[in-house]
Amino acid sequence: MDILFIIIAAVIGIAAGVVSTTTVLRRAVLKKSRQIMKDARNEAEMLKKDRILQAKEKFLQMKSDHDKKVHERNMALQQQESKLKQRENTLNQKMEDHAKRQKEVAVIRENLKNQLEVLEKRQADLEKAHKQQVVQLETISGLSAQEAKDQLIEALKGEAQSEASMQVKDIMEEARLTANREAKKVVIETIQRTATEHAIENSVSVFNIENDEIKGRVIGREGRNIRALEAATGIEIIVDDTPEAIILSGFDPVRREIARLSLHKLVSDGRIHPARIEEVVTKTRKQVEQEIAEAGKRACIDLGIHNMHHELIRMVGRMRYRSSYGQNLLQHSKEVARLCATMASELGLNPKLAKRAGLLHDIGKVPDNEPELPHALHGMKLAEKFKEHPEVCNAIGSHHEEVEMTTLLAPIVQVCDAISGARPGARREVVEAYINRLKQLEEIAMKYPGVIKTYAIQAGRELRVIVGAEKVTDEEAANISMDLSKKIQEEMTYPGQIKITVIRETRAVAFAK
Repeated sequence: MDILFIIIAAVIGIAAGVVSTTTVLRRAVLKKSRQIMKDARNEAEMLKKDRILQAKEKFLQMKSDHDKKVHERNMALQQQESKLKQRENTLNQKMEDHAKRQKEVAVIRENLKNQLEVLEKRQADLEKAHKQQVVQLETISGLSAQEAKDQLIEALKGEAQSEASMQVKDIMEEARLTANREAKKVVIETIQRTATEHAIENSVSVFNIENDEIKGRVIGREGRNIRALEAATGIEIIVDDTPEAIILSGFDPVRREIARLSLHKLVSDGRIHPARIEEVVTKTRKQVEQEIAEAGKRACIDLGIHNMHHELIRMVGRMRYRSSYGQNLLQHSKEVARLCATMASELGLNPKLAKRAGLLHDIGKVPDNEPELPHALHGMKLAEKFKEHPEVCNAIGSHHEEVEMTTLLAPIVQVCDAISGARPGARREVVEAYINRLKQLEEIAMKYPGVIKTYAIQAGRELRVIVGAEKVTDEEAANISMDLSKKIQEEMTYPGQIKITVIRETRAVAFAK
């Protein structure tokens, strides 16, 4: 019974403790929640105040910006207004000046009108007085005005012609001296600024070998190797008693080069038979074509020429294996290009265009097939085909006067071509052809009446003609020089140019004894 009572008392105590603890905890929680609510309200009030302050500051800032923009717009409007007022004032001033000038012009017109009337009146008086004087002169002289005028014209005609011819002669002489001096200056400066080399090409190439045993291998059994090589290259191969040498003869330098390189490869390899010869010649021909293209590219790069058609570049490369009077054609064309650029610069023309025309002026000498046209005309056709500049085309076609020169570039190319071919050491001629040209020059000059002697001097670049003073006048001597130059141009072919000098002199000889 006591234990039960104790248990009940313990339970009641525990329940009372739980109730009291719950009550205390509830009060503490309520107190804490109230404190949290209070802190939250305070924090909300602070946030509210901060937001209100931020909003006020933003409003003030926006208001300040708006006022600033309004002020700037007002200032801009004021400036525009002031400019408009200034323009208006200027326009009003101009209108006032215009009105003032119109008034002045009206006054001047009125004065001019009055002066014109006075002049017309004076002119009428003068004409009347002149008619009266003419009538009086006709009465005194017994001649009409037309008859007197005709006599005066006849009297002065001879004197006027003589004076006019003297003036024309003086003007022409002065122009000739000035033109010659300026032309010589330009040509001399052009030549001095262009350094070139002496170029001599032959129609025969010599292939050196180590010993004569190789000659037999080149000839082959019953000459089959040499026949195969000649058929494949188109070059005549001469194997004679010349020690350690084989001669390659042919007019085409490209073929000679192909034959020389092919023979070198065959001798180095040691296998020489017809099948091998054809194979080596085919490969060598392709190699030479590549070298031709590279030579054309190098020439264009050296001269600073760009945007040229690849076919023209290949033809420029083919010039490397061509010669004219012993002068290498590529070297000659490059020299002419440099001369043209220098001369064009001196004359204020386009040096790049002149350089292009100089390089391509002999392009007609290296065609893929042999044309019937002269090389200048064929070169012009090729340049037109590959879209070269019209001035370049005309310069190419007219450098030997096959077509009319239409630009200043054409005579420059012609002159530079003559300079390159006429300089000492540039070209060589066969002795017989050289002597025949000199004889032909002298024979053409001797056909003119009044010619006593003729001399071809300076290697045929000058022809001196001596005429009799009693048979030929000064004017006839000048005509002989002009006619002789035209006849030489029409009948002869020669490199460079020929100077014709006609000499007329009177000698008085007496002896003192």
